[in-house]
Amino acid sequence: MSTKRLNERMRQLGYSEIRAMTQACEEAKGLNMAQGVCDTPAPSVVLKAAAQAMDQGKNLYSRFDGLPELRQALAIKLSRDNDIQADPETEITVSAGATGSFHAACLGLLNPGDEVILFEPYYQYHISALMAVEAIPVIVSMQAPDWTFSPEAVEQVVTQRTRAIIVNSPGNPSGKVFSREELDAVAQISMRHDLFVFTDEIYEYFLYDGRRHVSMASLPGMAERTITIGGYSKTFSITGWRIGYSVAAQQWAEAIGAMNDLLYVCAPTPLQAGVAAGIQALSGTFYRQLAKDYQAKRDRFCAALVQAGLPPSVPQGAYYVLADARRLPGKTGKDRAMHVLKTVGVAGVPGEAFFSGAEGSGFIRFSYAKTDVDLDEACRRIARLS
Repeated sequence: MSTKRLNERMRQLGYSEIRAMTQACEEAKGLNMAQGVCDTPAPSVVLKAAAQAMDQGKNLYSRFDGLPELRQALAIKLSRDNDIQADPETEITVSAGATGSFHAACLGLLNPGDEVILFEPYYQYHISALMAVEAIPVIVSMQAPDWTFSPEAVEQVVTQRTRAIIVNSPGNPSGKVFSREELDAVAQISMRHDLFVFTDEIYEYFLYDGRRHVSMASLPGMAERTITIGGYSKTFSITGWRIGYSVAAQQWAEAIGAMNDLLYVCAPTPLQAGVAAGIQALSGTFYRQLAKDYQAKRDRFCAALVQAGLPPSVPQGAYYVLADARRLPGKTGKDRAMHVLKTVGVAGVPGEAFFSGAEGSGFIRFSYAKTDVDLDEACRRIARLS
């Protein structure tokens, strides 16, 4: 019998509950609201530009940090929409999705044993990426239904080993949008203790009820210590293309770029061209309509959850909702999520995927990034749980 063993990191890692529930949904032939696949149509200008790039032979490696036209388009967009001034030659790194950007940043900037603060409920992949580089997640809990937190609670967990804080806004799974005051509080803590702030802003255009996205790097004194992570998987409904990016001061971008080159070589070249064309061509009208459409989806699905007796923490942004499922049978979130799948054929993610403690067992996360036809069917099915 072989004496070989798995890498020690793998003892703590495995497939996410998101993937597990997606597989269970496929087996049950149900409606998948577990994974944020965003199955609404992609903009035609993006699709046409990618196809044209392929036809024109743009099928080789790009530079490790991305096509020049994409980095330049991102620099213009960052200035216009985020109040971030970034040099496209030295401070922007295109990667294999926002997840790839985050992992490259963790590899480039964190050491084993570094502590990283993140807010709960958290995105499971953030935790996994930290553990993969042997960093130590430190949790600060937020309080439902609005997912508020105390800046004092953040301050209390800072130690000499703390290296960074993660801010996910708009947030997955909570739909929380950090206010300017909350961002200011986190910024002050990061400057006081000389910390990085890693921001996941992939859902920046999915904002509801008149909210405005504020990027951490736009705050005074924060550009040099913020690693801004973004991408177009969600905005352009191209989750399978894997086009994300990071923005950082040059000295940090060099380390991130080196890791990006090692892990991915480059993001898919013709698909980068498609995204660049979309950024250049689509106006503010597109982004405003996106927010309007998804607010309508949110309202319809949350109404169905209320009718079913599964009170939602109404999202402020992104396209996920945490529903209070404690009235459903079962002792765990997995029990309750499987009950929903088996009873009405709708897949959600057990809340334990997003919480470190027992609180998660009372929640199920659903993604409403669905076509109107599928969303209407999901609402009808969920309502039958009442």
